[in-house]
Amino acid sequence: MTGDFEGWPRSAFDLLLQLEGEPAADVLRECRQDREDLVRRPMVELLTAMAYADPAYEDFAVWRYGGVSMGAWQRQTANVRLARNVELTVGFDLDGLEVGAAWWYAPPPQIERYRAAVAEPGSGRRLVAIVHKLEREGFSISGDLMKRPPRGYPADHPREHLLRHRSVIARRHLGCDEWIHTAAAADQVHAVFTQLRPLVRWLVRNVSPVAQA
Repeated sequence: MTGDFEGWPRSAFDLLLQLEGEPAADVLRECRQDREDLVRRPMVELLTAMAYADPAYEDFAVWRYGGVSMGAWQRQTANVRLARNVELTVGFDLDGLEVGAAWWYAPPPQIERYRAAVAEPGSGRRLVAIVHKLEREGFSISGDLMKRPPRGYPADHPREHLLRHRSVIARRHLGCDEWIHTAAAADQVHAVFTQLRPLVRWLVRNVSPVAQA
């Protein structure tokens, strides 16, 4: 895979260890530039490599921290926007990499479209098959769930569990084996993005008002 990405250096983990717990403000100030160089910059290079590999991944954001009081210094996150409220996600911390897909923070019209697609036999069964396959591949499936199916849908609906979702999140933890210190980490992330493609395509097609993936 092209680009400057060469993995996260071992010193990135040493730095994150310094930032565990609730580090003092002076510690955060002293570590700010090192965190940018050792933790955030590799994430930018990784997502740039993803965009080289597939133009569908070009719209990405790698969060930065502008002040010592904002917290979350121990974890670097990034999102690839595929459509409104549909994203691929990458997280890096002391446990290594976690990669996922999410449909979240959706407005009511999107939630209604999601429910209609789940209830419809063709698209609903397709989502069930996608979710079951991801679970077999080691993904956890979560989201914001209602206690019971939404009004207008029977309690014994064959896809009642999916109907209760107001968001859908699929995540897989990749760990921090030796490959995380090399360019091979990009291949690991790209492989997971490929596994998640059926889910994000279903979401973009059935939930998002404008298809972008």
